[in-house]
Amino acid sequence: MRAVWYGGGPSDSLIPGQMNFLAWLKACFAGKAEPEHLRRGKLGERAARKYLQRHGLKFLTANFRTPRGEIDLICRDSDCLVFIEVKTRSSEGWSRPAAAVDRERRQRLTRAGLDYLHRLKNPAVKVRFDIVEVLLQDGRVREVRHLPNAFAMERPYRYG
Repeated sequence: MRAVWYGGGPSDSLIPGQMNFLAWLKACFAGKAEPEHLRRGKLGERAARKYLQRHGLKFLTANFRTPRGEIDLICRDSDCLVFIEVKTRSSEGWSRPAAAVDRERRQRLTRAGLDYLHRLKNPAVKVRFDIVEVLLQDGRVREVRHLPNAFAMERPYRYG
C-alpha cells in the first residue's frame, strides 16, 4: 500500500508527479556523502588556488573541461598562461604525487591547454604547465608544493 498526501501541504513536493523529475531525483539522493577521493581532490584544488594566489599568480578558471581533457586550474603569471595539474595525496608512501602525471596525462593536459588557447583565439602568449602537490594529514592540508614548468607540451604539439 502506498501513502499519498493530500491537502497541498509541504509533503506534496515529495510526490514525483507533482514536481520536476530532476528536482525529485535530487531530493531522493540528497544527503548522500560525497566520495572521499572527490572531497580530498576539491580540498587540494582549493589549497593550491590559495597558495598560488598568495604567490602572485592571478586565478582565471578552475576545472576547464573539453572532450580531450581537463585542466584543474588556469592562472596567469605576468605574461605567461599557466595550466596547473593538482595532485592531492594523504601520504607519499609509494611515490611523490607528481609522479602520477604520466605521459598519457601530460598529453591530455596538452590537448586541453590547446583547446583553451583556441577558445581565446590563439593569443601570442607564453605557456607553461605546472604541477601542485598537496599533502594532507588527518583531513587537513599539511603541505603545498608548487613545481613550476613541470613539463613541456607533449609531442607532436607545440604552441607559439
